[in-house]
Amino acid sequence: MPSKLLSPAQLGLIAERFKALAEPSRLEILHALKERERTVSEILEATGLGQANVSKHLQVLFTAGFVDRRKDGVNTWYRLADQDVLRLCELMCGRMEKEAAARRKLFAG
Repeated sequence: MPSKLLSPAQLGLIAERFKALAEPSRLEILHALKERERTVSEILEATGLGQANVSKHLQVLFTAGFVDRRKDGVNTWYRLADQDVLRLCELMCGRMEKEAAARRKLFAG
């Protein structure tokens, strides 16, 4: 985090981005896009989510800047805007592993 204090407006923008990640279905969609760009149909197949649900979540992820999209004829292709969002997920997974290890120690001891 930057050494200077963030303004309330900046903190609000950061909170909005985290809210976009606070939905398991959106994380599942991001995971489906990890390897390559996909059409909505391919995302539906990869996640098992419904069409309306995926469309709504893709719009939130797009608005938050986590995914990009492009039109090709009748298809819309989605891809990760960059790998930074996956780094955020990896950081949280690492944190959860540390917490689980600490709990195991607590109950084992």
